[in-house]
Amino acid sequence: MNIYPAIDLLDNQVVRLTQGDYQQKEIFGTDPLVFAQTFYEQGATHLHVVDLNGARNGQQAQFDMIKSIVSATSLQVEVGGGIRSQAAVEAYLSCGVSQVILGTIAVKDPQLTQHLLRVYGDKIVIGVDAKRGKVAVDGWETSTERTARDFCQELVAWGCQRIIFTEIERDGTGRGINAPLYQDLQQITGLSVTASGGVARVADIDALTAIGVEGVIVGKALYNGTLSLPEVLHQANRVSEGGRR
Repeated sequence: MNIYPAIDLLDNQVVRLTQGDYQQKEIFGTDPLVFAQTFYEQGATHLHVVDLNGARNGQQAQFDMIKSIVSATSLQVEVGGGIRSQAAVEAYLSCGVSQVILGTIAVKDPQLTQHLLRVYGDKIVIGVDAKRGKVAVDGWETSTERTARDFCQELVAWGCQRIIFTEIERDGTGRGINAPLYQDLQQITGLSVTASGGVARVADIDALTAIGVEGVIVGKALYNGTLSLPEVLHQANRVSEGGRR
């Protein structure tokens, strides 16, 4: 199981939001590169980066910073937030980003999204953000009537190979993961699932490894010291190896 430490960028600062609420932000620093390098030194191989300004307004305000993170580390960096055109996808992939995450555009422009999936294949990941079981868009600020589970099923037909599923009510709260939710998503044939939202303890890592998800994004728990990245990486490897015996 892959572990994705998260860096959320807002107004050139490293922040964490609670339940996606821009009014409930905690600022943890002003140099994202320091965090990326620290995660790399602690053993990370992957990094999840979100441009929160972009998620709101569709502009790639943090592009240069993200490019510098990619250049300065050997991390496999995935990026989301406001990526709503083929030009934006191409720009990120051209600068060395491993995968690009589409969220709002996947809901609002299925035709473009399917085109991008055909062109870029597994370089495209769909971010499915759910609030009370319904898909949310525009930086999680707008809820739709679309059922998240049904949307995930539909994505398989589009050629999507991997999703990042975030339960907004749990994100940044430290409440722990919703294991039954991910057990259900794992039943969708042909879809690789990355869990996001609420990870706060080693038991969450154990549960997700047992369920068989592709990976897990860990955010606020790393920043407030509830979990350490070396601890998370060790636990994920230990449980995975135990399951292979």
